[in-house]
Formats: sequence, C-alpha cells, structure tokens
Amino acid sequence: MKREEILAVYRQGPEAVVALVEGLLASFQLQVFVLEARVKELEDRLNQNSRNSNKPPSSDGFKKKTNSLREKSGKKSGGQKGHPGHALKMVDSPDQVQVHKVDCCQECGIHLPDQDVDNYERRQVFDLPPLKLLVTEHRVQKKTCQACGTCSKASFPEKVTQPVQYGPEVQALAVYLNQYQLLPCDRLRELFADLFGQPISEGTLLAANQVCSEALTDTEQAIKQGLLSTAVIHCDETGSRVAGETCWLHTASTSDLTCYSIQPKRGSEAMDEMGILPGYQGIAKHDHWKPYFKYPCGHSLCNAHHLRELTAIVENDSQAWARQMKDLLLSIKVAVDKQKENGKTHLELAQLMDFEAHIAASSLSDTKKPP
Repeated sequence: MKREEILAVYRQGPEAVVALVEGLLASFQLQVFVLEARVKELEDRLNQNSRNSNKPPSSDGFKKKTNSLREKSGKKSGGQKGHPGHALKMVDSPDQVQVHKVDCCQECGIHLPDQDVDNYERRQVFDLPPLKLLVTEHRVQKKTCQACGTCSKASFPEKVTQPVQYGPEVQALAVYLNQYQLLPCDRLRELFADLFGQPISEGTLLAANQVCSEALTDTEQAIKQGLLSTAVIHCDETGSRVAGETCWLHTASTSDLTCYSIQPKRGSEAMDEMGILPGYQGIAKHDHWKPYFKYPCGHSLCNAHHLRELTAIVENDSQAWARQMKDLLLSIKVAVDKQKENGKTHLELAQLMDFEAHIAASSLSDTKKPP
C-alpha cells in the first residue's frame, strides 16, 4: 500500500487500522503457508534417492550413499554351510594328457628310463584353448560333361552366401555379448580385436541381431502365451535410450518367463501394444502407477515401492506410523519366507489376525507433525 492509503485508513479510526493489520497478517500468513509448502516439496524432491523413491540407483551419484532396505541376515559372505558349491571336479576323460616322467631315483640318483611305472598321481588344469577364429574354406567342384560339354557345379551350403563371412558361432557369441551381457558395439569391436585379432563391424552385429530377432518370433509368442496363462505376473517400466531418443522399456515377467517391449511412449498405449495386460485375467503386481488400473485383471501392489515411500515419509516428515508400518511389512515378509521354507503356501490364520491388528494399530497411532 502507498503512504497516502495507509494515512487514509488511519484517519478512519482505530477499528479501520485493526482491520487493515488483520487483513495484512492473514495475507502474510497465507503466503508463508504457500511458500513453506513449496519449500517442503522442493526439499522432499531433493532428498529423493533409490531407497525412498522410484529413482534408479544410477541417479544417486557418488556423493549420496544409500543403504539397502534389506535387513542383514547375519550370515557370513560366500557359500553357506550345506551349500553344494560349484568347485571344479576331475573328469574321467580329459581332452589331453601330459605325462611327466621320472628320469632318475630321487635317493641314489640311478637312471630309471626302463623302469615300469608303479602308478600315477593326477592333477587337472581347466583352461581355455588358444582363442583364434577357425577359418573354413568351402570349395564347390565344377565338372564338364564329356558327352554334352555342359559344365556342372556343386552347391554351397545354404547359409554360405558371401565370399567372406562370419559363421553362426561368431554371430551367436556377438548377439549374446551385446544383448545379454549388454556390451555396446564399440566395446564388442575391441573384444573381438583383442581376443581374435578381428574387430567385428557394427553392420555385422546389427545383421546378426536382426536374424536372431526374426528366429525368436515364435519363442516370443510362446512367452506371451505363458504369461497370459500364469496366475501372477510382475509388471514394470523404465526409461531407455534408443538411437539417442528416450523410450520406455515395458516388462511383464514371472520367475521363469520375461517379456520385454520397447516403446516410444509410457502408459496404456504402450501396454496395449505389448499385448499382455489387455487380455490378462490373473493378478498383475506393479508399483500402483495409474495406467495399470485401466485393465480389468486383479492387482497386487509392490511392497518394495511401499517401503521406499514409507522411508521417504519417515525421513522427510518424521511420521511415527510410517516407521511402524515399514517394520510391520518387513516382519510380514520374514514370516512369509519362513512359511515358504517349511513348504507352506499361506500364512496361518492366527498370524494373519495378528498382522491385521498391528496394521490397525499403526493406522490409528498419533502422527508427529513436521517441524
């Protein structure tokens, strides 16, 4: 307000001044409330990491250290007692045998070239053969008929189509390293150059991937049918870069089957294109993202995401109920795992009632307002 406007109110008397001050205070308090809410929102966003939100671990950076939500088991690292292990075992028929002869007696030094061998002590070394490309030259015969003069030629194998080309084993290894071990093209070129003396070209790699993709069309359909007939599937999506553009990798999986679908968009349009959720009748477990609820299947919400969100509430808002609920979810998981170890498929009724009582107590507990 300008000075003249303030003086005009003053001349109207004490009540007018009080009304002005009260109005200004109310306006000021509203602005403070809005600004505090905005600051709180920005602070909460700044405090997000892979432990208390859906952000991936790669976004945490080097300065932020986050602890896993998994409780420590108390077990030592490495193989546990009773674990069968994967140590090397001797084979009955080694690929090659090297005999190390006894030339003379270790005691008196007499030469023993013709002495019969009493026995052998064996040790086996597992190693790789020399890494080199095996070059196979295919030659087709040409013969001229002495009767009619026609020149006849044999046929090359069906997949030998070029004067010089890579064989199926090299192509399979390149696809495996690129698509499963996630080696980028440049690193793959380096690997082939270092190990085999022959850097594979990007065009060769792309062609091998395309051939593999086409060959797996029936397999992909079988995976989708398997997922559609499964009682519970897990669904998720994450950002992915394709040709320099941001796309979205959608997944649907079980412990045995996984279907990937890369899409330019994130949401129900991409899920429809993937072709699983539109016809699925079982239970879809997901992170309660809104587009999933478009589909008429059953829905189960992921407790890992619940734990992250509860962690954020504990850290940012100091809410006691969130800590209680987080501890309760972890206790339920321990109980479920124990039942599975005992061959059970469900919790006992008494356990369920106890957990439900704890949930009710947590939801009714007093909350602590943030400072």
